[in-house]
Amino acid sequence: MTKKKPVTFQSLLEILIVSTRLGLTSFGGPIAHLGYFHEEYVRRRKWIDEKSYADLVALCQFLPGPASSQVGIGIGLMRGGLFGGLFAFLGFTLPSVLVLILFALILQGYEVGDAGWIHGLKIVGVAVVAQAILGMAQKLTRDLPQKTIALFALTASLLSQSAYTQIGVILAAGVIGSWLFKSRNKIEDNRMTFSISKTVGYVSLALFFGLLVLLPVLRETTSLNAIAMFDSFYRSGSLVFGGGHVVLPLLEREVVPTGWLSEEAFLAGYGAAQAVPGPLFTFAAYIGAVISGWKGGLLATAAIFLPAFLLIVGTLPFWEALRRNSKISNALIGVNAAVVGILIAAFYDPIWTSSILAPIDFVFAAILFSMLVYWKLAPWIIVCTGAIGGMILSILF
Repeated sequence: MTKKKPVTFQSLLEILIVSTRLGLTSFGGPIAHLGYFHEEYVRRRKWIDEKSYADLVALCQFLPGPASSQVGIGIGLMRGGLFGGLFAFLGFTLPSVLVLILFALILQGYEVGDAGWIHGLKIVGVAVVAQAILGMAQKLTRDLPQKTIALFALTASLLSQSAYTQIGVILAAGVIGSWLFKSRNKIEDNRMTFSISKTVGYVSLALFFGLLVLLPVLRETTSLNAIAMFDSFYRSGSLVFGGGHVVLPLLEREVVPTGWLSEEAFLAGYGAAQAVPGPLFTFAAYIGAVISGWKGGLLATAAIFLPAFLLIVGTLPFWEALRRNSKISNALIGVNAAVVGILIAAFYDPIWTSSILAPIDFVFAAILFSMLVYWKLAPWIIVCTGAIGGMILSILF
């Protein structure tokens, strides 16, 4: 349990400073982020004990959205209430948001489709997503039923490429998992309490579902580009299970077919997002900035993270009951297996089909993959190597 302390300006400032430092240094993706959080919040500062931290991580695995960001928000909520959660989110997220908005504004002056370094960043995306696929497949598709669900998700995602297909796949996998994986999970009996009231939880959940229904209606009845953008990014943030990499196909299908962004610019930004610390969902800041400048970047960031914030605030008061529901626990096994299939589909299209255009591209991708997976080099080194290598390849080949 965490000890309740009065929320003061100093405590909120401390949350902001600590989370900002994490936002500036947390490279490596969501699993690495959880490791950074554990070291800082559990071992060093003792803001939360081991069992409570494990339970909070488990809760965030159940929810759509960026799990590591939700864990950070949850710790901020427990430490400093709603403002503590907001400050924890801002500190962890803003550094990469500002860098990606700046990158987008600089990039607008160039023809990104012809830039060699951009092609190199696209090949970096191949290596990074390949690593994510291997790691997730080893943990989430261990037996034949899980592998079969992943294959079903891959097939459906590629043959019917729409956001609605992905939603249907996730729901079907959850139903199958709740029936198929009985008695897989053992629910522990330790308890955890939060300072968020059930009333606040109900309001947050009502806002989450209300916006999910209302925004598409407003989009159809108005001609405001800001409403359309907010709807697209909010829906993407609401429907993603499995972390930042899985948001790629949802965002790609929201912004590329509509003409908001070219596929080259989309993949270039995705490659650049690997170079910055913090959550991969900040990729939305880059997309928004390309569409509508820095204001668009901030709007897209707010829209894609708002579902995560509302869900963690909304579910914390009810987590004690949810975590003991075996059907939910079993359904998550099926959902996680489906996430692997969706990620493989995204790996093929658009990442592979738009990046690996010649044998030398495949060789370069294999080198970057080896640097990342076998040599254990830092992600920023991989990104810099990809950009420089892309320029060299454009000159030599």
